[in-house]
Amino acid sequence: MITRESGISYPQRCQKSQTLDEYIRRIKDYIYKLHVCGKRNSFAKTEQDATFMRMKEDAMWNGQLKPAYNIQYGIDAEYVVWVTEGPQPTDTTTLIPFLQEFERYFHTSYANVIADAGYESEENYLYLEAQGQTAYIKPNNYEISKQRKYKKDIGRRENMEYRAEEDCYICTKGKKIAAIGERKSKTKTGYVVQKTQYACEDCHGCALKAQCIRGNNSKIPLEERSKHFEVSKTFQQKRAEDMERITSPKGIELRVNRSIQSEGTFADVKEDLHFRRFLGHGNGNALVESMLLGMAHNMNKLHHKIRSGRSGQHLFPIKNAA
Repeated sequence: MITRESGISYPQRCQKSQTLDEYIRRIKDYIYKLHVCGKRNSFAKTEQDATFMRMKEDAMWNGQLKPAYNIQYGIDAEYVVWVTEGPQPTDTTTLIPFLQEFERYFHTSYANVIADAGYESEENYLYLEAQGQTAYIKPNNYEISKQRKYKKDIGRRENMEYRAEEDCYICTKGKKIAAIGERKSKTKTGYVVQKTQYACEDCHGCALKAQCIRGNNSKIPLEERSKHFEVSKTFQQKRAEDMERITSPKGIELRVNRSIQSEGTFADVKEDLHFRRFLGHGNGNALVESMLLGMAHNMNKLHHKIRSGRSGQHLFPIKNAA
């Protein structure tokens, strides 16, 4: 006598069991990849410590991503004094760990920190100020702000009049863009940024709305939209203070020397030493290779400075720095 314990036949039970096994395999695979990825958003299957980044060597001109390591060199008097390696695709979050690690090993710190636009952030400004160090960081809009198109863009907040007593901006048509509230956001490092939200009092019927309001929003017609933006007052204050420093004669001298010494070091490693690809695998090997390259650069630099009589020179003199 044959009895049925359920309404599912044997072939159906096998099929469902196979489907369940496939789901379990996928879940295990996802968990493994998340564990390998950690705080990163990607990793290479052939080099799990490497993160996909946009490279300057883009032969196809399509912004392709390649597995890479973010190498940071600290330069003083044309010599490499510290090297770090990390998975960060951008340089913004590398500055503080770099300085902390340098201070932990050398028990000292530099009074002036000169960095490119890729290192600018509110968190970095405040950290350097708290450590008693002076920031000479080029703002990330420094070059584009010189362009005529940027200066004539009526939609940019930088080109609007700001009235501090009323905490509002005045647009080209003379209407107020007033503060309406505050919003907090958290960066990848956990730093909390407080931003003030601004909105125009009335954008209805404005003939310049198409030039002022950017971005496409298919859900809301342009006629019904109003001008609004967010501003971190702390960041704007620190950027303004930094702007005064980098445009001073001392700031110009330091920034020009950063370009010569820092960019020149990487040019020496990549072009003169013909180093374009790491030979080993993993974070440790990438760091060791970078340190060896830094040592090779230092020996070559010492030799050339002695030959040219510049062994005691720390900065290149800048003509007409004022």
